[in-house]
Amino acid sequence: MSTRTKIVIGGVAVGLLLMPLIGFWMSLLVVVGLPALAYLALDPGQRRRLRRVSRKELGR
Repeated sequence: MSTRTKIVIGGVAVGLLLMPLIGFWMSLLVVVGLPALAYLALDPGQRRRLRRVSRKELGR
């Protein structure tokens, strides 16, 4: 399995575990919001590098 697949499976698992505890909308906010917050916490150079790596993987 690729690293991206493992991350997606982990995110789905976290969402499913949180859903009964905090509700659907709050768990969706956590699953979508945490990666977005982590991306925004990167400095501009790290964001460029991340985008460049992602585009290279798409061209494989």
